[in-house]
Amino acid sequence: MLGRGPSGTPGDHNRCFALRSLPCCCLPRPALAAGVEVHEAYAISAMPGARSGAAFMIIHNHGGPDDRLLAARSPAAERVEIHTHVMEDGIARMTRVEEPLPLPADGEIVMERGGLHVMFLGLTESWEDGDIVPLTLVFEKAGEITIDVPVDLDRLDGEAPGGASGMDHGAGHGMDHGMGQGG
Repeated sequence: MLGRGPSGTPGDHNRCFALRSLPCCCLPRPALAAGVEVHEAYAISAMPGARSGAAFMIIHNHGGPDDRLLAARSPAAERVEIHTHVMEDGIARMTRVEEPLPLPADGEIVMERGGLHVMFLGLTESWEDGDIVPLTLVFEKAGEITIDVPVDLDRLDGEAPGGASGMDHGAGHGMDHGMGQGG
């Protein structure tokens, strides 16, 4: 279930808010568990009614033991997968990451446009700017970390986490993922 801010039509939820109307001190804070911190998270979908979306973030291991990201899940989609882009014959193709992602002590996983990202397939509701998408990341040692990821459609063609620019990627990237507009 997605949360919407005060002007959202599918019902307001107590834990949800309109991001632009809050001072910086009230914005979502980085999630931290067992030394693993998630920050700069945001989600996008290409257009209203899109059946897929993506989330980007930086996951940092602040001196905990070496760890691995095993999975991601969310009630906001029928399936949630970790994806990346690989070059095949000079063409960037998106593919599911089958193996756990290593997160070394004092290291990080950067999920950015054109690289690693969380892919939401079969969205349960259309995403609108300012919505909050619940996401649980499952780690081998740190366990589960649940975060609220803001939908920021202004970043469709903007910057990736950490200020780096990336390849435009979202639900409208030309790949169907088996979840076409009609369902």
